[in-house]
Amino acid sequence: MSTKQKVFFPNKTLKMAGEIYFPEGLDTEKKYPSIVVTHPGNGVKEQVAGLYARLLSEKGFITLAFDASHQGESEGLPRYLEDPTARVEDIRCAIDYLVTLPYIDEERIGAMGICAGAGYSINAAQTEYRIKAVAGISTWDVGDSQRNGFARCWTEEEKKQMLREVALQRTREARGEAPRYVGYVPNSQEEITENTSVIQREAYEYYCTPRASHPNSHNKFLFSCNDRLAAFNAFDLIETISPRPILLIVGSKADTIYFSQNAYDKANEPKELYRIEGATHVDLYDKMEYVGPAVEKLNDFFTNNLK
Repeated sequence: MSTKQKVFFPNKTLKMAGEIYFPEGLDTEKKYPSIVVTHPGNGVKEQVAGLYARLLSEKGFITLAFDASHQGESEGLPRYLEDPTARVEDIRCAIDYLVTLPYIDEERIGAMGICAGAGYSINAAQTEYRIKAVAGISTWDVGDSQRNGFARCWTEEEKKQMLREVALQRTREARGEAPRYVGYVPNSQEEITENTSVIQREAYEYYCTPRASHPNSHNKFLFSCNDRLAAFNAFDLIETISPRPILLIVGSKADTIYFSQNAYDKANEPKELYRIEGATHVDLYDKMEYVGPAVEKLNDFFTNNLK
């Protein structure tokens, strides 16, 4: 059994909230490998990020799951801001916190994330050399999806129209109008139609039903941050992570597999794209018949690469 502790750490002027998980029998006189676990968009540390953090701590790692700035229990205004640059900086600040702990081996720090958190973790590893190995679960590149639509279905005109709407909304808010918030997923079963994608149906069930809903996860983000999302490319310099290793874990039935495939194709060795048969994107969040094999793969990966 592992234990966890609520922690707070700084990110410039903000106070970040996290939960750090310790392996059973922690000896504070020893140095341990550690892993920073980053949650998806719309997620908080108590959901899938905390599950993976706990399970990996049971394998002997010290793990840290945290709420992104502007979200969950972390500080930051405006609330529900999904800013890729800020999300990547959150990961750096989480590592800043870990290296202050006497029982953390600063030469054995890994990073991983789920969905958008995987894209942010991979992006951070491109320039954050304290990350010695990086892994993604059901990886998502928020820049790709905001430029091109999910499954790259948008026309050039649809992309331009979205950015025009963002520009108009920023002007309204600059003149004093209330911020506009939109949801990541449908808010109710009634909003799901025959045109709703599988990932949206799955995410609704995960975030908006008793399956995994949490009072700090509010299914909203600031509409005007879509321009920052569209300008982001999670894998822009992914080849520079080499010779540090990359692991991408994806369900064989995920309709988001193209994000992981794109990352794998662009990355240099050592790299691995590992498919879990029968799993969809969100199955890897909490269904133990799929999470279990994912954790075993992660354990092997980080054990071998955080030597």
